[in-house]
Amino acid sequence: MSLSEFELHPDRLATSDEKGRRIFLHPSDVRGIFRRHRTRVQAVLILLFLALPWFKIQGRQALLLNIADRQFEIFGLSLRAHNAPLLFLVFAAAGFGLFFATSVLGRVWCGWACPQTVFIDGVFRRIERWIDGPALERRILDRAPWTAKKLFKRSIKWSLFLFVSLVITHSFLAYFVGTEKLAKMITSSPSENWGNFIFMMVSTAIILFDFAWFREQFCTIVCPYGRFQSVLMDSSSLVIAYDVARGEPRSTPQTKALAKTHNSRLGDCVNCYRCVQVCPTGIDIRRGVQMECIACTACIDACDEVMTKIKKPTGLIRYDSLNMKRTSKRRIGLRGGLYLALSAISIVALVFLVSRLQPVDIEILRAKNSPYTVQNLENGSVAVTNHILLELSNQSGETRSLRFSSLDPDVELITAIQPYILQINQVTRADVFFRFPKSSLTNGQKKFRILIEDREFKIEKEVTLVGPFT
Repeated sequence: MSLSEFELHPDRLATSDEKGRRIFLHPSDVRGIFRRHRTRVQAVLILLFLALPWFKIQGRQALLLNIADRQFEIFGLSLRAHNAPLLFLVFAAAGFGLFFATSVLGRVWCGWACPQTVFIDGVFRRIERWIDGPALERRILDRAPWTAKKLFKRSIKWSLFLFVSLVITHSFLAYFVGTEKLAKMITSSPSENWGNFIFMMVSTAIILFDFAWFREQFCTIVCPYGRFQSVLMDSSSLVIAYDVARGEPRSTPQTKALAKTHNSRLGDCVNCYRCVQVCPTGIDIRRGVQMECIACTACIDACDEVMTKIKKPTGLIRYDSLNMKRTSKRRIGLRGGLYLALSAISIVALVFLVSRLQPVDIEILRAKNSPYTVQNLENGSVAVTNHILLELSNQSGETRSLRFSSLDPDVELITAIQPYILQINQVTRADVFFRFPKSSLTNGQKKFRILIEDREFKIEKEVTLVGPFT
């Protein structure tokens, strides 16, 4: 028979009973230095997530991933679909940076910065604690029959959960459609934006389901990060670890009697299960490093609090390496060095390519109509006209006044607008026609250069004109 209700069979998850049914966890509250630091970090991250889309850098949204319009704004860096290599380098630098942090600091992302952890611990559990009370009262309320009081509390709690989920969803949507478009969608009828409206409703339902009910199941069942973390970590990576040598054998009534009889020592662990009670995934950290551990440090604060009360040194559960070798100097190791090098290479390549970006990006596209038209002139010569589209993207922080001109005296440039005004962050196409004598064609082609300029820069682009074979 188990010594405690928290002592589980090694093959059974803490979130399921003997029949495999879900056990909803209610982690106990904890106080301590890590809890205070995490509260501050969560407050900053929540504010950053909600406010970041509304910040502007040089008149553009600070972070925008508009996949539909192939428009990406990343902290002042404007990218379009044709800037795919730059976009790849941005995500490569962030990805390898996360791998490096994991190889050195373990699952610091899961416990401190993951939106799943931040919003559940920083918002949803606080609402739950405010409405239903501390962990013990919440467990009792869960098992209690449905009464008017329980129905009232559940209605208030889930209404607040729904409101928070809507706020999160709107902020999430702002990253993909832009704040200006989002503001218009909010004030207009859903029938005018059915696609985005349905996306918002589905996203709200998913967030509500995940943050309010599914919770730790996502970390232990769905999220792949916990499964491939072992590939990223080595024996020097930081983990939440229990000091077996110091803690065992645990101090229980049985072990106390044996120790008194055999005059042997007991470990510092008093088997209070406080570390299990505060764990958001319900694991027993004393069983060693486990996939379900998200490195939230709640067990460290809980154990330190108990050790202080019984006048024992703190640190029985602590941040340590897998090999349990405390050191003030963290060894990066070969694996961490490789991730750091790849992240640095991505950043250097990104900076180099960005430095070569022009204030206005110009792409030459051929119109979809007939590739060319032929015109017989009054002087007996034959002229060929090509319709070309200039895709213009203003990547600078100011309005541009562009003038187009041909650098070939045989090619006449014809456009309806001269100069062409390109607003900040505007992406548009300009129709330009080129007329040239048929006699200047070679094997049905003619290459020349077009000049696009404003008061600060000049850009030359090569254009290939086509016409009939002579």
